[in-house]
Amino acid sequence: MTRTAIETAPAPRAPSADDATRVAVSTVIFSLRREPGAERPTVVLPLVTRTRDPFEGMWALPGGWLDASESLDAAASRTLQETTGLAPSYLEQLYAFGEVDRSPTRVVSIVYWALIRPDEVDAVAAPENTAWFEAESCTELAFDHTQIVQYALWRLRNKAGYSRIAHGLLADEFTLAELREVYESILRRRLDPANFRRQAEASGTLIPTDRFRTGSHRPARLYRYDRDLELADRGPLTTSH
Repeated sequence: MTRTAIETAPAPRAPSADDATRVAVSTVIFSLRREPGAERPTVVLPLVTRTRDPFEGMWALPGGWLDASESLDAAASRTLQETTGLAPSYLEQLYAFGEVDRSPTRVVSIVYWALIRPDEVDAVAAPENTAWFEAESCTELAFDHTQIVQYALWRLRNKAGYSRIAHGLLADEFTLAELREVYESILRRRLDPANFRRQAEASGTLIPTDRFRTGSHRPARLYRYDRDLELADRGPLTTSH
């Protein structure tokens, strides 16, 4: 009779302090910035310089540790205010990133994404270690933050097709041309003005005002969004466009 060796699993290792998993909260903050001579604005975001290891001196998303006494939403708002001084009009939980090797120690990051209007950015003096970058050019960030930014961009563009998310980048009142420009900046392509106007006016999300924007061209009517609708409700674009 042949004797079969039975392998036994190794005894479990006693946990140590290095096994502790910490929770961090980070935020991808999108805004728009128009460069001189550019056809339309580009999507930009603020990054902060790492002041200590790991990745000292590299750019990273603003964030910080979750305090045991606060909610995730509160932590996102607090860390954002502390690192950038910004208070976005739209803040939503994006995803949880927890690959084992994403940091030298075990860290799970709860990532939020936010939208803030360009005039709100200009009204806040950026801290010394904060700078704004074109979102598409963020390719060498600390940790896995490059992948996080790419995922947040994908989410923004996807959501623009079925929601009124662009409102987070607009003033309270705006022209249809200004609204179309925001969508073109997010989607990185030109939209037919006549088609966009028809879809926008038929969306049921816009309320025309009795005010007009005047300038070098003929006066353009100002619109506002229906505040009874959430930002994630259906917007002026359909997914087929």
